[in-house]
Amino acid sequence: MVYLALIATVLSLVFWVYVLFDVIGSEAERVRLLPKPAWAVIVLLLPKIGAAAWFLLGRPRRERTSVEGPVGPPSPFPEYDHPSRARASTTEEDEAFLRQCRERAEEQRARARESQAREERERLERRREQREEGLEQGERDADEDPTESSP
Repeated sequence: MVYLALIATVLSLVFWVYVLFDVIGSEAERVRLLPKPAWAVIVLLLPKIGAAAWFLLGRPRRERTSVEGPVGPPSPFPEYDHPSRARASTTEEDEAFLRQCRERAEEQRARARESQAREERERLERRREQREEGLEQGERDADEDPTESSP
């Protein structure tokens, strides 16, 4: 009998903690009947009754959604997001997908070529500046008389 009471107490505590986290984690706009802070106080002060009331009266209704993929920000590559991406349902879709892939690959190649050309121009500019500095340094050295000794 003692074990049964202990199990009931532990289950009650687990349920209360679950409900408390559920109240805290719920969106404030979707909570029913009372404001979210009021529900938190009720669940804290009246653990069993407050938890039951939360489930019956305050908990936001869960919307049923069809599972088509993860919910989140839009993908940077939308051509991969169609539900049957492993196989195309029609040859036109397959061709459109491959065309999008080729176009994106060409854009990436063009950006890479532009970046390489820009880096090459910068490298040549630095070499030219270094040569000019070297020539100016050489002219200054030539202006000095090598026969004169410094004191």
